[in-house]
Amino acid sequence: MILKKVDVVSDISKEDFQKNYFKKKRPLLIKNFAARWDAFDKWNLAYIREKAGEQEVPLYDNKPASASKSSDEPVTRMKMKEYIDTIKSKPSDLRIFFYIITDRLPELLKNFTYPDLGIRFFKRLPTLFFGGSEAHVLMHYDVDLGDFLHIHFEGKKRILLFDQKQSAFLYKVPLSVHTVYDVDYENPDYEKFPALQYAEGYEIFMEHGDALFIPGAFWHFNRYLEPGFSLSLRALPNKPKVFVNMLYHVFIMRYTDKILRKLGKESWVNYKQKWAYEKSNEALEKHLQTKK
Repeated sequence: MILKKVDVVSDISKEDFQKNYFKKKRPLLIKNFAARWDAFDKWNLAYIREKAGEQEVPLYDNKPASASKSSDEPVTRMKMKEYIDTIKSKPSDLRIFFYIITDRLPELLKNFTYPDLGIRFFKRLPTLFFGGSEAHVLMHYDVDLGDFLHIHFEGKKRILLFDQKQSAFLYKVPLSVHTVYDVDYENPDYEKFPALQYAEGYEIFMEHGDALFIPGAFWHFNRYLEPGFSLSLRALPNKPKVFVNMLYHVFIMRYTDKILRKLGKESWVNYKQKWAYEKSNEALEKHLQTKK
């Protein structure tokens, strides 16, 4: 893969952000962004454990969903305090996915401030994501195609970003928002996935309080290097063409895949994987021809 650094700032004006990043769909890392919040000292695992320790939470691991079960089905459940104790005491790939603050811990809404960056955030869905030191999230892009600000807390985190132009080199699975399951983005196998070495993207390392602007429909791979959690502030698509594409993703593509997955089971999953390999290999051949 051809990975470069994103721009890094400690502060930015709304005008600069809109002109150079939001409108151009360029990612941006804002260091120590959350440190300006009055309640910044509450953004840690100990505080979450104290306030939500008795809540039962669904947990997921690094394994991709099998054809026999939904990707929404957790591998186990436990109380929040037990989960936090687990990831802080030993290596773990367990993670919490899409913990909606408004529903689960509304008092946290008072502990942060929406940034004045000219983004119309969808304030119904400020969301937390948690992970142990071995946890990662498969390469994907969000089905709602919205821009979002991703703010990380506690341990370090590695993120890879790619725009949609790189989809052909990433082995995108048809009728899905993810790539083939067996790509190892920490140790890429370029013999098995030769197109991957031509994918151009960004590599970002986040620390406590950092914020990353991720433009809508960007592919992202998240790897927790230490136990931690992140807050995502989302915005719905603001352009008619993108909004229509979002409706297609949510109501047509996703449900078509669910129906075919239910009917075809393992054979459908295998077919999609094979299809992804073939499409990326075709893209690679075309790319190499243009280089001659």
